[in-house]
Amino acid sequence: MRIADTFNLVDFANTTVCLLAALALGTLIGAERQYRQRSAGLRTNVLVALGAAAFVDLAVRMAGVDGGVRVLAYVVSGIGFLGAGAIMKEGFNVRGLNTAATLWCSAAVGGCAGSGYLAEAALLTVLIISGNTLLRPLVNAINRIPFDERATEANYEVRLTVAADSVAQVRESLVDHLERAHYPVASVETEDPSENDQTVEVVASLVSTSINPEELDAVLNHLEKVHGISHATWEMHVKN
Repeated sequence: MRIADTFNLVDFANTTVCLLAALALGTLIGAERQYRQRSAGLRTNVLVALGAAAFVDLAVRMAGVDGGVRVLAYVVSGIGFLGAGAIMKEGFNVRGLNTAATLWCSAAVGGCAGSGYLAEAALLTVLIISGNTLLRPLVNAINRIPFDERATEANYEVRLTVAADSVAQVRESLVDHLERAHYPVASVETEDPSENDQTVEVVASLVSTSINPEELDAVLNHLEKVHGISHATWEMHVKN
């Protein structure tokens, strides 16, 4: 019988210890996720850790260390598909990245356990839980820091409301003012005229950089004094 040929009490005991360790460590990670009411909670993290451990343990028993290494590579890439299912995009917001990363780490714990590196698996579990809990106050503290445009790389647009017969002159003046303030212009576009066809919007996109809001406001104050410009403003679009 095939079972009689493959069964070895020592190997079976080793597999049992490895899988139980993966089960226990996956439970610790999943319990924290379940408490936080994340989409990938207790059972998901346990199954990820247990599955990774089982695949690696089986590969090691069948093909030795080289087989285990090959399966580990497949586990790393395969768990990415599972993590992608936890990521959701809502408008400009992306949710589930931390959940996907936790699943990835749970697979790493299972891989360590399945390879017999139980101490490393336990250490990794402690670090994962610490990252999801102890770093939370730091994240909240950073999020409460007032937003500083000068420290943020973003896309900036300078928008001018211009008399239709002054567009060419205003475009040159706009580029000149911005470049003298060391804000190079990537492009200048003219949007469709307003309903009365007497004014148009001239939009200058700045080269991606960090700006000083006070400096840019000063540039716009000078621009509003240029003949043909009735209104000047700027907008920021933060990169995702």
